[in-house]
Amino acid sequence: MPFYETVFIARQDLSAAQVEQITKDYSKVLTDMGGKILKTEQWGLRSFAYRINKARKGHYTLLECDAPSAALLEMERLMRNNEDVVRYLSIKLEEPTKGPSAIIDKTANTEEEAA
Repeated sequence: MPFYETVFIARQDLSAAQVEQITKDYSKVLTDMGGKILKTEQWGLRSFAYRINKARKGHYTLLECDAPSAALLEMERLMRNNEDVVRYLSIKLEEPTKGPSAIIDKTANTEEEAA
């Protein structure tokens, strides 16, 4: 099965628990259709470069999975219909990534340089 990476942005007025529940719901869709979740990262509340639907911030989440394309299409369909999801983007990977994403790793590098 191919590897996919999906990043979605949830509305800023949701709590962290609600964002985690949305993430679990999408993970369940992928696993129910024969996929496997390889990595899940919560990037937290981040500012947008420009306003999206009058909002300035959103909760970013990364999902990396090994799933059939039908499962990914179903998850994207659910994201498109969910009012809590502002934007999403899925890309196909050649192989699964190792270690944390660049967003998470960037904060670790900043802490190392300060020490």
